Amino acid sequence: MRIGLTGVGRIGAFHAATLDSLDAVDELVLYDFDAARAGKVAAELGARAVGSEEELLTAGIDGLVIATPTPGHAPMLRKAIAAGVATFCEKPVAATLGETIELTRLAESTDTPVHVGFQRRFDHGYQRVQRAVADGELGFIHTIRSHTLDQNPPHASYIPTSGGIFRDCNIHDFDVVRFVSGHEVTSVYATGGNQGADFFKEAGDYDTGGAMLTLDSGTVVQISSTRYNGQGHDVRTEVFGSLGSMCVGLDDTLAMVSAEEGVDWPRGPVHTSFMERFLPAYRTELNAFFEVVAGERPSPCTVRDALEAFRIAEACELSKAGRRVVSMDEVATA
Repeated sequence: MRIGLTGVGRIGAFHAATLDSLDAVDELVLYDFDAARAGKVAAELGARAVGSEEELLTAGIDGLVIATPTPGHAPMLRKAIAAGVATFCEKPVAATLGETIELTRLAESTDTPVHVGFQRRFDHGYQRVQRAVADGELGFIHTIRSHTLDQNPPHASYIPTSGGIFRDCNIHDFDVVRFVSGHEVTSVYATGGNQGADFFKEAGDYDTGGAMLTLDSGTVVQISSTRYNGQGHDVRTEVFGSLGSMCVGLDDTLAMVSAEEGVDWPRGPVHTSFMERFLPAYRTELNAFFEVVAGERPSPCTVRDALEAFRIAEACELSKAGRRVVSMDEVATA
């Protein structure tokens, strides 16, 4: 396949290298608004760089990967849909709820497939616990706890356009809770705090967030996130049922030290970033996208899925602003 990629910043360069390593990719065509950066990545990978998004879309590509900064997602996705090019778009598909609703309606009005990048759905552990829940192996699910704990904060310049910790960080937890449980969120209570660098507060954001969600099944979900988990990068989801419990991320890489005497587990080494933690999932995710491009399967993570995760994040913002429980009925949908 000839695959196009727009955006070769941190996540884009990572995707470019991953794409280049996959057998299904015969040719990789890159674009970035920074032509020198696109040229550098193209030279490193033996790919081809082009000078505009329009040139990228008319380069005979079979599929497109959008990995620009968030403000570029929606405009490029509209162009790709108009051109009839199957597209993989990093989350979020848009920076605002209104635009996400608009894109959901657009995507559902066309036959051009769109696959949104929530890579945890393609992680072996998350797929295992999803099957356990669906098959009734754990009984009825009474509690889920999901954590996204970054070891180090991003650069200060990233935060003002990130959308905030719930939209940027916990949106993965919101999506995977829906994926694992098979149920929808009905209400949200969210809060947060700042003890780290001032640039979080200056941008109206938190460096640590927490939320309590209630699902339509009655399951209680606890969400947590931070930019300052010094022990290491910790992404973990714990599922508790009437017949058993299961945890994703419970292995030697767990970024935690036991306080119990004589316990030398986990032994490490810990993960230090999401790209390292989820590299196999990213590879599986992109191979699934190739199946979408080939018409062998429908999109495994649709714009509608992205909208539902964004709506939960939006409810969290409403909740922390008003210091109250927010019903999902209060949040607009498509």
